[in-house]
Amino acid sequence: MTEIAFTKGHGTGNDFVIVADPDGELDLRDDQVAALCDRRFGIGADGLLRVVRSANIPEGAASLEEEPAAEWFMDYRNADGSKAEMCGNGVRVFAKYLLDTGLAALEPGSTLPIGTRAGVRDVTRSETGFQVDLGRWRATPGEPTVRARGIDVARPGLGIDVGNPHVVVAIASEDELASLDLTVQPIVEPLPEHGANIEFVVPQEPLVRDGVGHVRMRVFERGVGETLSCGTGVAATALAVREWAGQGAPSHWRVDVPGGRLGVRMFPAEDGEHVALSGPATLVYTGTVTLA
Repeated sequence: MTEIAFTKGHGTGNDFVIVADPDGELDLRDDQVAALCDRRFGIGADGLLRVVRSANIPEGAASLEEEPAAEWFMDYRNADGSKAEMCGNGVRVFAKYLLDTGLAALEPGSTLPIGTRAGVRDVTRSETGFQVDLGRWRATPGEPTVRARGIDVARPGLGIDVGNPHVVVAIASEDELASLDLTVQPIVEPLPEHGANIEFVVPQEPLVRDGVGHVRMRVFERGVGETLSCGTGVAATALAVREWAGQGAPSHWRVDVPGGRLGVRMFPAEDGEHVALSGPATLVYTGTVTLA
């Protein structure tokens, strides 16, 4: 038996078990991660964030090559223990943990680079908490369809990659969005090689107010199930709706999720258009737990 310290945190209800392992000595098995994230028999969370120095985890070598200042690597695991490329809400919570524990500093106007399996993500402070540059996005090829309990026929989806894969589906009304039963995993055909998070979105009325787009969404995360929020899913949703809205659609969006509201901004960069996510990050409590 091994006892470890942990912190519980969340970003708009997307919650995480945070474990500090600066030297990379803790090798958590998939079943141990799943046990920690279990809401009935464990701490309960949508995923686990292991805080490890980039130099002490094999995946961190690529982060340090990309950005030598990326001292810390976010080893993100889904609630079932599987590894994931990135987590937009997780990056903000990870940054909050680093700052509150004194492991890193973020002065006004400066940037905190964090290593992930999808590359280095830069975090800055924002009015609502933190903003994370999710990097260059891309539309994925193909014409997937999505079936879900609560909609009569398969709906077309749009594939969006923001460091991890998403399929975004337009829903006709608030009532239809609310009636979806996401306790059952939606079916994507064809299913991307590494699976996908699936977002269901409905526009608000009016869609654009004062130059800012407004939509509402729900999400089913691979390896987790329905969550109150998904940061990268929020970004993918805003990108998809902007594509559907056509020329003249804004580059600033507000996306309402069951856990709150997040901001999305698209902007040009040297390597192509980037998308940024902004929102709060909260640390709830700390404790210790015994690993089986």
